[in-house]
Amino acid sequence: MSSTTFHIRPAEEKDIPIILQLIKDLATYEKEPESAKATPELLRENIFEKKYAHTLLAFTDTASSPGDAMGFALYFFNFSTWTGKPGIYLEDLFVKPEYRGTGVGKALFGELGLIAEEKGCARIDWVVLNWNQPSIDFYEKKLGAKAMSEWMGMRLEAQGIQNLKSLALKRE
Repeated sequence: MSSTTFHIRPAEEKDIPIILQLIKDLATYEKEPESAKATPELLRENIFEKKYAHTLLAFTDTASSPGDAMGFALYFFNFSTWTGKPGIYLEDLFVKPEYRGTGVGKALFGELGLIAEEKGCARIDWVVLNWNQPSIDFYEKKLGAKAMSEWMGMRLEAQGIQNLKSLALKRE
């Protein structure tokens, strides 16, 4: 399948159903389909109106004659106090199983590299599930990525965010 013709472009609002399906496919692949809570309304508001995130989509065939969605990369910009420069945080990169091995994942990373260079980013960060050895191997061997084992990911969700209010200074 390595001779598959494909193209990558930034997502448009009309692509919301495609993005949503790819998110559901990713959640199923990561063994957590019930965790995918995104809705068309949330994607419209947060990606296309408020622009909190950006999405690249890969399609079979050509830009003038697109075919099936093959995968996506969803990212946003962060900032490094140490470098004094922006960075890209890759929230999700997913290629449908039937299109793996075609170069789509590499090409999505390549597009992120171009965006990072254009925006003057110092780095691109992401996380990978510790059981996803094929992806870990790809990141380390093909991309030259380094595991950051000295850092531990932390997260607050709904109740944890609510709990933070007790720590905030009173606003006048």
